[in-house]
Amino acid sequence: MARVMVFGSFDPLHEGHRSLFRQAKRYGDELVVAVARDVNIRKLKGHEPRQPERQRLATVEREGSVDLAILGDEKDFLKVIERYLPETIVLGYDQETFTDEELREKLAKRGLHPEIKRAVAFRPETYKSSKVGKKE
Repeated sequence: MARVMVFGSFDPLHEGHRSLFRQAKRYGDELVVAVARDVNIRKLKGHEPRQPERQRLATVEREGSVDLAILGDEKDFLKVIERYLPETIVLGYDQETFTDEELREKLAKRGLHPEIKRAVAFRPETYKSSKVGKKE
């Protein structure tokens, strides 16, 4: 069974994320979604999450295309990759925590060599977490 992983805050979950899940699922049989921890959102994005991690996890778990939703690691983003050993990782079109090549290099140092793909944007003018849920 080919395993695929995606990562994100999903704060809040929107149609762009659902598109990411559908795109990722095309690369394998099992989709594992790692939901960012609150502490990492604060660290990487510099603000409080809109929804707590358990609520975001529960929302992702309810998505039909998601086979397994997990919380990411609080200190080492790559630990969940080591644990679940995906054959493919699909990054969101706008994910910037790692470049594709930087992620490949960091994983190779741990003996991991998944394929890394980039999802195509789905109506980013409307469905982007920084825009969804904001008042005009």
